[in-house]
Amino acid sequence: MLELCSIASGSSGNCICVGTDNTHVLIDAGISGKRVEAGLNEFGLKGEDMQGILITHEHSDHVAGLGVLARKLGVPMYATAATIQAIKGMHSLGKIDESLFHPIRPEEEFQIGDMSFHPISISHDAADPVAYRFTNGKQTFAVITDLGDYDENIVGQLQGLDAVLLESNHDIRMLQTGPYPYPLKQRILGKNGHLSNERSGQLLCELLHDNFGSVMLGHLSKENNYEELAYETVRMEVTMGDNPYKAEDFPIYVAKRDSISPVIRVE
Repeated sequence: MLELCSIASGSSGNCICVGTDNTHVLIDAGISGKRVEAGLNEFGLKGEDMQGILITHEHSDHVAGLGVLARKLGVPMYATAATIQAIKGMHSLGKIDESLFHPIRPEEEFQIGDMSFHPISISHDAADPVAYRFTNGKQTFAVITDLGDYDENIVGQLQGLDAVLLESNHDIRMLQTGPYPYPLKQRILGKNGHLSNERSGQLLCELLHDNFGSVMLGHLSKENNYEELAYETVRMEVTMGDNPYKAEDFPIYVAKRDSISPVIRVE
C-alpha cells in the first residue's frame, strides 16, 4: 500500500504526508507544528509516527514549521546540501540540531523504512530545489510543485506513476490582471517560477498511461487561482491534448489550502 495525504497545499503553506503501512514521512513543513499535528491526527497519525521530513526547497511556505518539528520530533531531515545551507541561515526557524540534516543529491535514491525516494532537480528560484518520486517497490507516486517549467528529463523521470500531486499554481489571465507588482508577476510567469493551470495540464498529458491512477492538483495561488478553475482547465488540457485519454478516465482532486484533502491510496 502507498498513500498520499495533503495536510496543506498552496502559496501560503505546504505539508504532505506520504507513507506505507510501516513508514510515514512528511514532504515539506510550511505550516505551524500545531497544524501539522492536527492534520496528522485527522488521518489517524501522530507526529511521532514520522520517520523523516523531506524538504523540496527553503522558501518559507515549505519550511516555516521545520524548526518546531525538528525540536519536537528529532527526526532526520533530508534536503540538498545547498537547501540545508539556506535553511541554516533562516533565523526565523530557531535553533535546529545540525545532526538531523541529511544531505541528498538529485537523481540519487535514498531509503527510509520500506520506501525509496528519488529526488528530481526542478527549475525554481531557490538554492537547489527538488521534487520527489517515491515507491514501496510496487506502487510509485510523485510530489512535484514549485517549478517554472519542465523538460524531457523531468518528464522522463516521472513516467510510470500510479498517482501524482502536481502543481497548478495560477491562471495566467488572473495573474496578469491582478494586484501583484510587475516584477512578481514576471517571476511567477518565468522559467524559475510556478506552473500555470495550462502548463500543469500539459505536463499531466505527458505522464498519463493506461494504468494511471489519480492526480491531485496542488500549490494553488490564493490570489491568482481557485479550485474550480484549476480543475476545469487541467481537465480541458487533458481532453483536448494530443493523447488518447480523456479527463474522465481517472480521478482528479484539488488539494485544499488550509485543510486536509482526500487521501490517495493504492493497494
